[in-house]
Amino acid sequence: MTFFLYVLGMVFIIEGLPYLSFPLFMKSMLRKIPDMTDMQLRLYGTAIMLFGLIIIILTRYLIQN
Repeated sequence: MTFFLYVLGMVFIIEGLPYLSFPLFMKSMLRKIPDMTDMQLRLYGTAIMLFGLIIIILTRYLIQN
């Protein structure tokens, strides 16, 4: 449970970084979301998830070796 809470905390930190670093860009991006099709949002979501998975795999590989 402790590990889960650490991971959850890291997710919130990472999710907040773009808003802290680039508030104007985030506002403009959030305004564009309603104009996107469901397929575009799914593709972006899939790409982000695959990027996260690649980071996890590379990190695990680099730590083990």
